[in-house]
Amino acid sequence: MGEIYTGIDLGTDSIKIVVSEKVHDKFYVLASVSSPSNGIKNGFIEDTRLAVSSVKTAIKKINELLGVKITKVVAAVPSSNCSMNIVMGQTNVIDYNEITGTDVSNVLLNAIKNEDFSTDELVTAMPISFIVDSKNNISDPKGMKGTILETRVVISTVPKEPLYRILEVLKLSGLETVDISFQSVGDYYSIKNKKYDELVGAVINIGEESTNVSVFNKGIQIKNSTIPVGSYNVDKDLTYVFKSKMSESRKIKENFAVAVANYADSNDIYSFELDKDTKKDVNQLGVSKVVEARIRELLKLAKNEIKNLTNREIRYIIITGGLTELSLFSRIVEEEFGFVAKVNNMTTLGVRHNSFSSCFGIIKYFDDKLTLRGKTYKMFSSDDVDTILSIDSSISNENMISKVFGHFFEH
Repeated sequence: MGEIYTGIDLGTDSIKIVVSEKVHDKFYVLASVSSPSNGIKNGFIEDTRLAVSSVKTAIKKINELLGVKITKVVAAVPSSNCSMNIVMGQTNVIDYNEITGTDVSNVLLNAIKNEDFSTDELVTAMPISFIVDSKNNISDPKGMKGTILETRVVISTVPKEPLYRILEVLKLSGLETVDISFQSVGDYYSIKNKKYDELVGAVINIGEESTNVSVFNKGIQIKNSTIPVGSYNVDKDLTYVFKSKMSESRKIKENFAVAVANYADSNDIYSFELDKDTKKDVNQLGVSKVVEARIRELLKLAKNEIKNLTNREIRYIIITGGLTELSLFSRIVEEEFGFVAKVNNMTTLGVRHNSFSSCFGIIKYFDDKLTLRGKTYKMFSSDDVDTILSIDSSISNENMISKVFGHFFEH
């Protein structure tokens, strides 16, 4: 039996929750929901009451799928306004012989213990490498023989007040947040592989009202920036041009438009109501021209932002977020970035949509931290696990899909 974890991502447009089981180093989704959100903007809480109501609704949906109540989660939080710094730590190996997960936890704790967290809160502490006595560039020192363990760590912090508002919403919703990590880190972990872990690259997440651009060096986030343009701007453009309601514009974007107008059909018509007595027809070509113009502008802004963030050679660019599900989005990415860039492809059953990349990825990151520290963490009781797995075994993957902070050093 594997470990079962729950991730939650509070977005402007929707609350995503994923429950995943790890079995033999592979992650299987047991249940997932995407539920409308209110009171949240760019991942920050604007109205606590509305946000709590939205989270409770999403929890109810996932509980019904699982047959048990979710009470513990790992939460994805925005990396906007984050600060990053490199710190160093050292510890004596406990038994002066073989390094254990406890030694790893101790050296990471020593690396941050003298940092000032009076105004900002620590979100991630990602070790660059470890040193065992005179041996350098070690990624996982557990099991090695040595007397002194050292490490270099990239720590990331954010202002306390907005972060605490997110945690308050989760608490008021009946959830215990056992760990937090950046949405951008989740995005990376959703596509993480050995190749990317050796390169410098960028991850772009096109959100509802903003686009996040992150630079990763060997799997560690080193730079981050947020552009105040997102999928919502496409809806606004369509509303302005065709006088449609915002809700209708979204439907047109998601269900009718294509990302490259040259491939649109001028004879393909979409009809909608302007008011009770008036209908309007729009063709796919006209709609797609509006959509394409905004997407190209957004991608150009993201491309320039990567150049502003780093002078290093970017070896890969992964673009994710709900908007990337638009037909022919890969083609426009190729035209704007060349072959260095590609659209994320979520292939795990239950989360085959790029809007889930942050939520699913933070589960993998959480497990990765546990593994490095030689620890385990249970989010469900044994009885709950039995219930979840019995329900899961009785439902086909296809049907399931269709229904579908204590920091680490202290654990």
